[in-house]
Amino acid sequence: MIKAGWRSFAIYGFGLALCQPLAGCGSAENPAASTKDASASTKVAAIPADAPLVIAFGDSLYAGYQLGPKEGLAPQLQAALAADGTPARVQNAGVSGDTTAAGLQRLTFVLDNAKVKPALVLLGLGGNDMLRGIRPAETRANLDAMLAELKKRGIPVVLTGMMASPNMGSDYATAFNPIYPDLAAKYGASLYPFILDNVVTDKTLMLGDNVHPNAKGVGVIVEGLAPLVEDALPDAK
Repeated sequence: MIKAGWRSFAIYGFGLALCQPLAGCGSAENPAASTKDASASTKVAAIPADAPLVIAFGDSLYAGYQLGPKEGLAPQLQAALAADGTPARVQNAGVSGDTTAAGLQRLTFVLDNAKVKPALVLLGLGGNDMLRGIRPAETRANLDAMLAELKKRGIPVVLTGMMASPNMGSDYATAFNPIYPDLAAKYGASLYPFILDNVVTDKTLMLGDNVHPNAKGVGVIVEGLAPLVEDALPDAK
């Protein structure tokens, strides 16, 4: 995180601590319910029926909170991959408000009920833990357990990290921030260090709540994330 962005990130942390969005999940073709019209969205290219499955498993930053059906992380990532010549079916398994504990409870269900074995899982949880003041040791243990389950199933992972809001204090940040790079190294996962990098500090890329990215902000995230996904997909190697 760039030092100049700490003030905006503090605003983000305060807003997210107060935010209690509705849960939602779906696929890129059948995404979570939205409060916005997607009529202006770019048409998504047709995806081959045998395209690899990517499951985006996270919280509201994955779920597409208050975005149109084609504006969230899953549909924008799916479109970006197709445009780059790496078609994949990206399933939105984001649930707003999820903690790592909640994610751990539902991970097996999501994996067991996937139509095919996922070629890749994007894992992005922990922000709600941080803003609720949950002990970093618990967050680490829950993420570790999820990564262990994915490794046991032979599913590659791209881990999207979070950083502690400055208002949590330096001691908390010292314990929380290393979780993602440590676990990525332990499990050989690809790491996108901070999912809101270059987004949270720019109000033009955020919704009015200063908590969630708008469609343009998601596009910035996808621009940085897509190359990691392409490299992590087994068929792309």
